[in-house]
Amino acid sequence: MLSRKTQLTIMKIISMFSVVRGYNIPIIVVAQYLSAIFILAPEKRALSVLLDHNVFIIVLASALTIASGYIINNFYDSKKDLINRPNKSKIDRLVSQKTKLQVYFTINFIVAIIAFIISFRALLFFSVYIFLIWFYSHKLKRYPIIGNLTAALLAVLPFFAILLYYYFRLPFEEIINFQEILGKIFSHATFLFLLLLIREIIKDLENIKGDIANDYKTIPVKFGESFAKKVITTLTLCTLVPVYFLVDVYDVAYMDIYFYISLMVLLLFVLLLWKAQTKKHYLVLHNILKTLIVSGVFCIVLINPEVLIHARAYLKI
Repeated sequence: MLSRKTQLTIMKIISMFSVVRGYNIPIIVVAQYLSAIFILAPEKRALSVLLDHNVFIIVLASALTIASGYIINNFYDSKKDLINRPNKSKIDRLVSQKTKLQVYFTINFIVAIIAFIISFRALLFFSVYIFLIWFYSHKLKRYPIIGNLTAALLAVLPFFAILLYYYFRLPFEEIINFQEILGKIFSHATFLFLLLLIREIIKDLENIKGDIANDYKTIPVKFGESFAKKVITTLTLCTLVPVYFLVDVYDVAYMDIYFYISLMVLLLFVLLLWKAQTKKHYLVLHNILKTLIVSGVFCIVLINPEVLIHARAYLKI
């Protein structure tokens, strides 16, 4: 039988896990490694990428920064979450606001140290990233459009940390040959950015009661639900542009299957969007987008499935 003190400690650990959304961070870690192996450094052996200590530090710094971002976001959203997420809020409040801030500053200090191990550029990148997350949580998320754009951008930035690492390691004569990879990664990033932007507006529709109560001027609050749905529909149509480049211009091999399926899912998504009226409906739409984003991460392996089929050969350094 566990003592009361031990039970309380376990509950606080669970609470902090909920605050940092520990279930999301492993997906981001996997996404960064898959992007490095299949898109940014396809000429390298998979194991050489996995064992690259600099890549590991970038991924670790990204994961810690995102965790600290969730903490500061939770800190500022504590009142709003009482309305929008009452069950999760009960768990999150087991850890005091003071403790959350202490963990937040500790994590950011660790990020600064490990980023400096790579280079001053890495330190600068993550310092700016940390500041932008704080500024978004403190100010920008209260405003329509700019708040949504910033949230989507912050979600995509960790992939650019890996991109910049490989880009700055290139010999000058190979930079021109890297242009196609840049085009491919920007097309992937644009598609992901649009999905994340759509998801942010769906979250605003889902959380409209709490936003109104706490004076958050989101798109649905300021312009109405119908206008928000029109914006989402327009953004969904915009996904056709990066999908065209990824399927017809760049070589993504079997991953084009994912993009074709995504377009069909997004068509269904738009049809359901215009029928949605309640928080429950918007939660379903939110989960559809989340599933699409997460499946896209794992479908990166379809760019070169032989890495999995012939894993033993490809993992040799």
